[in-house]
Amino acid sequence: MEHIGIVAGSAEGAALCYRTICLEAPAILGKYRHPRVTLDGSISLGEYMDFVDRDDWRGVGALMLDSVRRLHDAGAQFAICPDNTFHQALPYVTGASPIPWLHIAEVVAEEARQQGLRHLGVLGTRYLMEGPVYRESLGSRDIQMTVPDAEGRKTINRIIFEELVNGKVLEPSRVQCLEAVARLRDAGCDGVVLGCTELPLIILPEEASLPTLDSTRLLARAALRRALDSASR
Repeated sequence: MEHIGIVAGSAEGAALCYRTICLEAPAILGKYRHPRVTLDGSISLGEYMDFVDRDDWRGVGALMLDSVRRLHDAGAQFAICPDNTFHQALPYVTGASPIPWLHIAEVVAEEARQQGLRHLGVLGTRYLMEGPVYRESLGSRDIQMTVPDAEGRKTINRIIFEELVNGKVLEPSRVQCLEAVARLRDAGCDGVVLGCTELPLIILPEEASLPTLDSTRLLARAALRRALDSASR
């Protein structure tokens, strides 16, 4: 099996991705078993955000390259990053990366295509909702994308950075997130992308008024499939 490398952004998102791999692998591999996984969390979220806040995606990419090179040295054979926002820097990374990457938005977009979804709402940081990452991946599959209005984007961004990345899941914020999903439904969306690694902690599928695409767990499952598929080649 191939060795999975995780480039960590926030602690909450990276932990959820790692846990998903480790908890779902035993159903296939046997009790307590999972592929080799190495997680690099040596670069703090604050270091990344110094560049993100300046709209310096080349700088974000340099940090991601630093991280993935450590993963390669540790034996990882491909990389994933559960931070959706950082994928805006991936064009600066892949050409110089020592190992290939799975792209989170490509994984989500392909899942949407397979489910027959045609119009997705996307929730995440303001950088993600206003940026190209999902527009490009969804657009290449003729899937329409809608995001909340300016005030809604501000609210979701605040909840992510002031609460969720710090492990805080507050009931008033849960209500606000579910209301954002309902407004996307009313705008014609037939599904919603939880395009921030922490959003699955606060938006539960059984409470949402639209089918949810959990980007963190979908990426983890795609990595698990790739690692397992390599064992049969």
